[in-house]
Amino acid sequence: MSEGRVVFERRGAQAHVRFDNPAAHNALTGRMWLDLRDIAHRIAADRAIRVVTFRGTGGKAFISGTDIAKFADFVQGEQGVDYERGIDECMAAVDRIPCATVAIVEGWAVGGGLNIASACDFRIATPDAKFGSPIGRTIGNCLSAASVARIGGAVGVQLAKRMLLLGELLGADELRASGFLLKVIEREELDGAITALCDRAAENAPLTTRATKETMRRMGMAVLPEVDDLIAEVYGSADFRRGVADFLARTKRVPDWTGS
Repeated sequence: MSEGRVVFERRGAQAHVRFDNPAAHNALTGRMWLDLRDIAHRIAADRAIRVVTFRGTGGKAFISGTDIAKFADFVQGEQGVDYERGIDECMAAVDRIPCATVAIVEGWAVGGGLNIASACDFRIATPDAKFGSPIGRTIGNCLSAASVARIGGAVGVQLAKRMLLLGELLGADELRASGFLLKVIEREELDGAITALCDRAAENAPLTTRATKETMRRMGMAVLPEVDDLIAEVYGSADFRRGVADFLARTKRVPDWTGS
């Protein structure tokens, strides 16, 4: 896994965040997650910023997932609990960005990519975009309560179940019809559509945007269940270790899960 980076650029009232790890289809390393957290805090502290875009480098992927090499060292379920808490901390920083946020999805938005896209207020995608979190068919881990709530709230419970329980990758047209995507745009028209959306969002009263977003955030995250026991059971399982080993060995097959 290459090191990758998260690039921040400010242009007037607009901020642009780019996930730059094209050698790994913009998969997020641990360092990239922390950089995203810090950039989100920086944006939240700057009241002059009215809109933020998130985009992957290269046009082939928004974010294709997360670097899982570290999982090969996991031997106890509590390591999974700590890992999910770390992801929650980074995602909470994105949730708390007080201005409008836009995910620009070209190609894959998988795993952490789906989570980050779900955290954004609006999503624009190219026709070839694919969304999902097929962890039940790859490494056999699970998500935190906050991540499940975020994704389920954005895509709807039944589509979230298809992604998480069946491991389906859903296309742009279906997610446009569901309301998850604001627009599906051909690549040659993408930049113009982004500019128009960002200009409109930047014109909105900033205090209205801030209050509305925070109200919705509190509603969505108000009563999350305690699931550390579930996370520990999954990350501490032989199935998880088997899934990670098979994935890193590039077997390209669904592991022979045993439920233990």
